Parts: sequence; C-alpha cells; structure tokens
Amino acid sequence: MNGRARTSRSSSDMTSRLPSRTVTLGRVQPQSPGHRTIFCNDRDANLLVKFRANSISTTKYHVLTFLPKGLFEQFRRVANLYFLMISILSSTPVSPVSPITNVLPLSIVLFVSLVKEAWEDWKRFQNDMAINNNSVEVLLGQRWERVPWKSLQVGDIVRVKQDGFFPADLLFLAGTNSDGVCYVETANLDGETNLKIRKALEKTWDYVTPEKASEFKGEVQCEQPNNSLYTFTGNLIIDKQTLPLSPNQLLLRGCSLRNTEYIVGAVIFTGHETKVMMNSMNVPSKRSTLEKKLDKLILILFCVLFSMCFIGAIGSGVFINRKYYYLGLRGPDLTPDMNPGNRFVVALLNMFTLITLYSPIIPISLYVSVEMIKFIQSTQYINNDLCMYHVETNTPALARTSNLNEELGQVEYIFSDKTGTLTRNLMEFFKCSIGGEIYGTGLTEIETGGAQKNGMKVDGVRKSSTAVHEKGFNFDDARLMQGAWRNEPNPDMCKEFFRCLAICHTVLPEGEESSERIRYQAASPDEAALVTAAKNFGFFFYRRTPTLVYVRESHTEKMGKVQDVPYEILNVLEFNSTRKRQSVVCRYPDGRLVLYCKGADSVIYERLVDGNNDIKKITREHLEQFGAAGLRTLCLAYRDLSSNAYESWNEKFIQAKSSLRDREQKLDEVAELIEKDLVLIGCTAIEDKLQEGVPSCIETLSRAGIKIWVLTGDKMETAINIAYACKLIDNNMKQFIISSETDDIREVESRGDQVEIARYMRDSVKNQLKKCHEEAQTYLSSSFGPKLALVIDGKCLMYALDPSLRFMLLNLSLNCSSVVCCRVSPLQKAQVTSLVRKGAGKITLSIGDGANDVSMIQAAHVGVGISGLEGMQAVMASDFAIAQFRFLKDLLLVHGRWSYLRICKVVTYFFYKNLTFTLTQFWYTFHTGFSGQRFYDDWFQSLYNVIFTALPVIMVGLFDKDVSASLSKKYPELYKEGIRNTFFKWRVVVTLALFSLYQSLVVYHFVVTSTSNSVDSSGKMFGLWDVSTMAFNCIVVTVNLRLLMMCNTITRWHQISVGGSILAWFLFALVYSGIYTPKGIYFVFYVLLSTAYFYVALLVVPVVALLGDFLFLGVQRWFFPYDYQIVQEIHRHEPETSTVGLLEMGSSLLTPEDARSFAIARLPREQSKHTGAAFDSPAYESFFASQAGVVTNQKPYDVVRRASMKSRPKNPHKD
Repeated sequence: MNGRARTSRSSSDMTSRLPSRTVTLGRVQPQSPGHRTIFCNDRDANLLVKFRANSISTTKYHVLTFLPKGLFEQFRRVANLYFLMISILSSTPVSPVSPITNVLPLSIVLFVSLVKEAWEDWKRFQNDMAINNNSVEVLLGQRWERVPWKSLQVGDIVRVKQDGFFPADLLFLAGTNSDGVCYVETANLDGETNLKIRKALEKTWDYVTPEKASEFKGEVQCEQPNNSLYTFTGNLIIDKQTLPLSPNQLLLRGCSLRNTEYIVGAVIFTGHETKVMMNSMNVPSKRSTLEKKLDKLILILFCVLFSMCFIGAIGSGVFINRKYYYLGLRGPDLTPDMNPGNRFVVALLNMFTLITLYSPIIPISLYVSVEMIKFIQSTQYINNDLCMYHVETNTPALARTSNLNEELGQVEYIFSDKTGTLTRNLMEFFKCSIGGEIYGTGLTEIETGGAQKNGMKVDGVRKSSTAVHEKGFNFDDARLMQGAWRNEPNPDMCKEFFRCLAICHTVLPEGEESSERIRYQAASPDEAALVTAAKNFGFFFYRRTPTLVYVRESHTEKMGKVQDVPYEILNVLEFNSTRKRQSVVCRYPDGRLVLYCKGADSVIYERLVDGNNDIKKITREHLEQFGAAGLRTLCLAYRDLSSNAYESWNEKFIQAKSSLRDREQKLDEVAELIEKDLVLIGCTAIEDKLQEGVPSCIETLSRAGIKIWVLTGDKMETAINIAYACKLIDNNMKQFIISSETDDIREVESRGDQVEIARYMRDSVKNQLKKCHEEAQTYLSSSFGPKLALVIDGKCLMYALDPSLRFMLLNLSLNCSSVVCCRVSPLQKAQVTSLVRKGAGKITLSIGDGANDVSMIQAAHVGVGISGLEGMQAVMASDFAIAQFRFLKDLLLVHGRWSYLRICKVVTYFFYKNLTFTLTQFWYTFHTGFSGQRFYDDWFQSLYNVIFTALPVIMVGLFDKDVSASLSKKYPELYKEGIRNTFFKWRVVVTLALFSLYQSLVVYHFVVTSTSNSVDSSGKMFGLWDVSTMAFNCIVVTVNLRLLMMCNTITRWHQISVGGSILAWFLFALVYSGIYTPKGIYFVFYVLLSTAYFYVALLVVPVVALLGDFLFLGVQRWFFPYDYQIVQEIHRHEPETSTVGLLEMGSSLLTPEDARSFAIARLPREQSKHTGAAFDSPAYESFFASQAGVVTNQKPYDVVRRASMKSRPKNPHKD
C-alpha cells in the first residue's frame, strides 16, 4: 500500500495527460537510461514498460527471409557474384553458349550452400524450441504453476528445484537452506565445475512458501542489461528500506542449482537481455593467409580473362570486313555485332561474347570443394586423432572452425601463457617464509633442471617422518608440523600466518566435516592449496555460513588441545586483476577486529606499516629465492582494527556498495582506506609442475623454425626459470633483460612523482632497447654468433609499446629465438600478439587456458585453447582446443603441415585444369575470325568442373601425404617449407601456368592438325563436333593423369576417383551423343570410336602433353629436391605402418577402458553458441551415446536439452 501511495500522484498526473480512454499505470515510472526499475510480483505494473520476452531465437533466417537473405550471403562472395553476371550475360543474344552452361554449375553451388545453411538453421531452431518450451514453476496467486520458459516475464516470482537450470537472470530471494545461501554450478557458463555460493539478503529469507512469497512486493532498481558476467549493481527497495544488491544475489540463466532443495527468485533480465545471451556472439571471423592469397589469384585470373577477351575483341574489330561477303557481311539487315561499318561496336559486343565463352577460367566449384575438404579434415582427422587424446581427462582435440586448417601449417610465432598451459595448474603448497624464517625442504623440478644444466649431480631429498603429500600440499618440515611451531622463535607470527590461510579466502567446503573426507571448492587451485595447507598445519577450515567461518584449531592454547573457533566475517574485499589482493575483515570470538590480506608482493609491500625493515628485506630475499625456484608466491599481512575506525570505514563501504554507478571503482577506493599500515606476516610458495612433454615439444617446435614467446603474469625470476626448464632458454644464448626492478628506477618511484616516474621509465626503456638492439646487430653480423633471447617485464613493455619505440622493440624481438614477457596484463598479451601479427606480417598462434588469455587468443591468426582447470573461456574463444601443450606438436607438424600441402595442391590444380581447358577454346578463337564461336558443346563445358574433374581433386585434399605422421615429427625441419610458403608461391603458379599453356597447345594443335585431312569409317571428313569432342576427350584424360603426377601417395581412392571420372566422361559421351538432338553432336562419339585415329590420339596426345611435366618433375626431384623428397628417399624402403592416407591412430594405443572413454568423448556435440547457455557444451551427449551403443551416465545439462528427443511430457508436480 505504501508503494502505491508513493506513486499515486505521479500516476494521476500522467493519466490526465492521456487520451480519454482510462489507463491505470499502477506504479510504473519512466525508465532512466542509466538503470531499470522492476516491480516484483506485479505483472500489471511492468506491462507498459515493454520488457523483452523470455523466448530466445538464434536462427539466422525466417521462412520469408531465408531465400533473399541466404542468396545475399552467397553473392557476397566475389566468385559467386561473377558467375551470376556471367549467367545473366549468357542469357543475352551476345552469348555464344546456352545459358545452361553457366546457370547449372552456379545453381548446384548455390543449392549445396543453401541446403547447408538451411540445415544449420533448422538445428538452431530445434534447439531454440527445446529451450523455450522447458517448464518452470511460477507464482500465480498463491500457487506454483508450471509454465514454459518463454512465458516468463520480468518481475515474476519463480521456484527452481535442485539440479534445475535458471530460466532467466534471477534475483535470489530465499532458499531452503537456513542460512540463506544456495550453491550454483556455472559449468554451462564458463566451464568451471566448482560450486559458487550465492547469498540472499536477510530481509527476504522468509519468502519460501507460496503464501509468503505472494506477499513480496519489492521494487528493484538495477543496471540496464549488459554482457558483464561477473558484475551487477542494483538496489532492492522493500518496506522503505534500500538494500544494495551485488553479484552474490544474482543467479544467471544457464547455471544450475546444486546442494539446495529449491530456491525462490524474482526475474530481473529475460531472453536476449540476460547476461549469458548478451555474451552469445561469435568470436572474431578469421580468414587464413592462403585464402587471402587465393583471392589475389582469382583477381589475376580476372586479369587474364580480361586480357584474352581484349585480344579477341581487338581481333574481331580488325577481322570484320565486307570482303568476306560469303560470311553474310553485306546487306541492310546486318546485326550490330556483324556490321563492318562500326568496328568499335563489333569489338565491344564481342568482348561480352568472349567473357561468357571464357568464363570457365574461374573455377566455380573451388570454394565448395575447399570447404568440404577442410570440414572433413577437421571433423574426421583432427577430432579423431588418438595422439591428441588426453586419457586422464577424457578430452579429445576439437577443431572449432575448419577455416584455418592450412594456417596451422605456416605458424612462425607461438605466444603461450605459462600457468595451466606450460604448467599443470595443479598447485601444491611447497615452502613458506614466516617472520623472516624459511620453512620447507626439497627441490622443485626447475631447481633440479637448473642443477643438471650446470652439471651438478642431484640426489633425492630424504623425506622426514612428518612429511605430508596430498592434493594441494607437498610440504616437509618438522618445525611446523603437529604443533611443533609452538617451539619456534615466533609462534605468534606462525599463528597469524595459519589463521590468515584459514580465514582469508572464498573457499566452500563440501562433504563430511573431517580432515580426511572434506573437499574444497575454490575459485582457483591456489586458494584450495592454501586452505589445505592451513588444515595440515592444524587450522582446519570445515564450515562456512554467510557470516561465519568455522576453524578447528589444534595446539593453539597448549599441545594436543583442539577447539572449534567461529570467526565472524564482516567484509570481504575480493580479488581482481587490478587489485591483485584479497582482504577479509573478521571478528574473533573475544571481539578482536582483524583485517587479513594476501596478494602479490608488489601491492602488499606498498601498503605495509613503517618499520620492521629487517623482516621486509629478508622476506623480499626469500621471495626472490622462491621465484628463482619457479614457485608462485603470495605475501600475507594483517592489521588490528579499532571498533571506531572500523565502524567509520564500514559506513563508507556500505555507501559504496549501494551505489548504482561506478560501484566497482568506489569499492576499490574504499578498500584503499583500510588496506594500509599492514604488518607483514610472511609469504607462501606454491609449486606448479610442468606439464608432461613440454620441454621436448618446445625443442621440437624450435627445430621446426617456430619461435616461442612466453607471456605470463609471474615475476621475472620465475618466468626465466620456467623458460630454462622448458628448454626455451639455455646457457648458450645471449640474454637481453629489460627490467623495471633496478635501483635507479626504484629510487625515482620512491619519490612518488608520477610525471617524473613516467618520463624516467620511458627514457630508461628507450636506452635499454637501443643498447640491446645495437648489441644484437653485432651478434647477428657474426656467422658464429649465439642465439638471442629477450626478457622484458610488464612495466617496461608498457613504454616499449609506445608508437615511438614499438618499431625498435619489434626489430629486437624478431631477431631473438625466444622472448619472455613477465608481469604482463591480458591487454598487453594481446598488444604483443598484434604487434608481431601486423608489424611483422608473420603467421601467429596464441595458446592459453584462462579467461585472461582470451584477448591474446583472438588477436592471433590461430587461437588454441587448453581445456584445463581454469574454466572453458579460452576454449570458447579459440579456433582449436587441445588438452595438453605437447599436443601442439601433432596439431602443427602433422595436421597443420598436411592440411597446408593438400590445400595448396587443390588450389593450384584447380587453377591449372581450368586454365588448360579455357586456353584450348582461346586457340580456337584464332581460327574463327575472333567471332566467339564456341569450340565445345554446352554440356561438356558445364560438366567439366562439376563431374569430370571434381572428385579426384577432393581425394587429393583428403588423402595425399608426403611423409607419415611419425616422420613429420622425426624431421620437424620439414615444417619450414610451410613457414616459407614454398608450395603456394607465385613461382609455383607461374610454372603451372606455363605447363598449362604448353598442354593446351599440344592438345589443340595436335587434334586440329591431325584431323584436318582425316576421314571417318564412311569416308567423311571430321567436322567441328568431331574435332572438339576428340580434343575434350584428350583434355579430360590429360588433366586427370596430371593429378596423379602431383600426388605423393596414390591410394585406391585416387585410383577410383581418377578412373571413375574418366569413365564417367565416356559413359556420358556415349549416352549424350546417342540421344538425338538438333545439335551437331548427335552420334559423334560413336563415329570417333569406330576409327583407329581415336585410340592413337587417346594414347599419344596425353603422353606428349605430360612429357614436359614428367621431365620437369624428374629434374626437380633429382637436382633440386624439396626437403620432404629427401626424407622420402631416405625411408623409401620402409613399409607403411598405417593405412595409407589416413591418420596413424592404432587402437593398440588405448586400453579398453580408455577406448570407451574416447568413444564417449567423440560423440556428437552441439557446437553452436546459440544454446540456452550461449556457449559450447556437450549437449545431447547421453542421447547420442545411447544411439551409438556406448554406455554413459546422464549429465545434468541433458535434462534441459532433452526436449529434442520428443519424449512424452511428464505429469506436473503437485504442491
């Protein structure tokens, strides 16, 4: 009632200005452009605002728009538009050929493309319908009624049960858990399976039952719909109270409810305005370099076509003359194209005539064939390769696009993340420093590798009896275990250290409340490792409520005593990439107020209280020592707070948290007020082990001519040592280190003048770059100079990327074999990638596993995502997904290289065969007075590309290979041919063009000359159709045999396709010439078959035509061999170890259990981003598994999409 009273005046004012028809506006107010106002549980009030409906539509077309829009999409391709123009020209009187000659191939290409588009859109439509028709319980009156998702409206109150999916973005009001929390799984959103906690406002906890929920009449003022998944600002106005809303109260569409019987929520955003749907945009469209060069080749063919037509047009204008009276060039009824009195018009019209006649020079089926080949390469080869199947995680390789297959064979620069990409992202607490004392023994992998690098013998470290090794904890030091820390010189500092680990986090405990069986759900493996460490040190975190953290502390009062201590969590200042720290304000049971903070050393040291310089200095030395060992470090600090200071600060915190604008910025500013004067406790050191096979993979890729850059956020010492362990850097390299951690720079920074700091840093970076560049040139000028490596940190990189220094940085970087960028931000990763891609014009590949790698992945030519432990954001933005870094070796050296070789051969062969065919027609033009008379029958010309030469080239694109997969990896230097683009240079194209010219001359002149005085079996001389049919016969045989000469591997598929194409021509000729038509082709082929000349020409012409190619290829192989030809000769006597032309994927590689896992992993998956969660997910997996006869467990997300199986509807639940 109060809410209605507040707005009654404004309602009456607005009503008075409306027309005479009475309209009740309820509590609707004009919507502010900055935020929206939602009236919960009041559909009438929300009706006039016209919020979006909850139904989604991700289809590209509708029934009425499919044909026009689909054709528009097809004719955006230059080649299709060109053939449309040719088809129109062929329908005019100037065309010498029937319209069918050009219309039929174009129609086939368009039909195939449109059918593909229609099928994909139909699948999207079915997916939309399945999602829109899922049911959810909505509060209508005082009852829960089941309605389809599409019927939901903004402001509705809904109930979602356990394992159910949220149908829209909901405001979490209440749940069955007594503490007002629910657990959410966001796997469909970001791939993370760890549960997230969401907490309802205490004011709304009671709205659980339908009777109570019907009384809820709140007003929500929140931000307008946006695509930021992890932010939300708003206020809930209820009972004249304004309560701030945050992402903790928002349940996103596509996520599912876990460990909670049911929740009640209010709909905030619906349909396409939900955050997840606003993220459902395609990754940037990428085209391969070879495809771009193909466009240039098509443009050159246009120029060749124009030149041929221009020559013919000039020739026709010169040839036309009244003296050729027998051609009917005299008289009043001459057509414009035959009128000698206007030679310009004759030449112009003949130009159009010849364009239609020579149009086959542009291969219309090229794009369709290449797309088909790439699609099969991706789905059948890359996705099914057992060499890239990770057994432990049941993850096969996944080609998310087929556009970039050949680009994988030309990569020269790889940009790699470190954590989770080169390393396993399995964090283990390994060492620590407390109060200036190091704890923990043992050697890391990197320390062991470094010692071996220096020639030192490393003995295994003997473990003590107190050593513990479990997931997340690999620590050995008796001084801290089993309460022994009480005997240390600084037991109070140890206690603060352990409590900081146990309290300052956002981890959720799962399972039984015992140290052996509890499981921790953490946002990152680091957090889980730190909490696990606290447990093993005797500070066992076992329970969390919205306001309390329970820790079972051992040995704190006296040895052997265990007590459960509840700590009240007053505020959580969350970690983000800008803050690089996390803080918790907590109250002890005795009333003590403490702020615990953990974060990067660079931000913690800036906020320490003055004094304790010895501990600061010693801890910094320990940090550098840990970094040199390749360990990930965090600093821990605390601050005691007074009640007055805290209450004063908390008011500002609540005010910032209630702000609708710039809430994140204001919260950061408020955090700065309390995160100061900290007391340093110590630091932690966590080991992240290298992935299996990373060093050997990097070494192999380096031999292949690929330069690898590591872009990481770790400290310089850690990054350098990881580079050593990965064999990215060795002692034989000359290292250039550009760092901001110098005494001079620290001194300038200590003065705090930002302008002076920026100026000094820029000058320092410029001088360092200049010095390194000059030194690099000295080494490069020496023939025996060492390889070069560059190491640069994020601060220096920020200035080095300045436009005035960028060129110097690029030159220096390109001269280095390895580059390591440390302390870099996600934006800087993308900037470095773009610098090399655009500045150097090199083919780049970025590989990463986390959300912070997305921009880098999208900035490179090829993006590869690691499906690891940091969610699926990187995979969702990638072009290819693999489970381990070492699989890059197979992806690039095998699949990438083969794809590049195959696509090059397909494209050049299309160019060759069409040019050869068109040139024979061109030579005939000289014998017809440039009149545009066609040489071949219309159907011959139409079916030349579609049937008689189509299949063999596809077989080459699928099955041809120069060396086996094992030899490709044994000789990685073969990959350099792709980097140099050896097989698609203009030299290769020109060589093929010359042979095409030669073969067309041989075929045309041999047949024309030899038939000028020949007669058939009845004594008649050969006519035009006899000669052209014979020439066409020789062309088909010649170009098909030439294809076999291009192949490195001739399989039965090559033989069947080539033999079948030639046979198809003979069968067609027999049938076509046997059917009476008014054309002169009738019975021609039978006449040719009856002459000995036919068989002699069929044998001699292809042999003579291909003789030049044979000699050229022989000389080239003997005297100027390619690298792969040398390898072929070395291993020519070795038998093939696998089926020729297919991937080497022997079933012996896997156990029966692994084979079953692989079968499940290969089941069809919904690749469209147009799902309810807007991202890729293994949808329909259980359905397809049952169809394929593979036993697999039901997945929760199958429930949402099971509507596609058309199962019978179940009876609705009754309350």
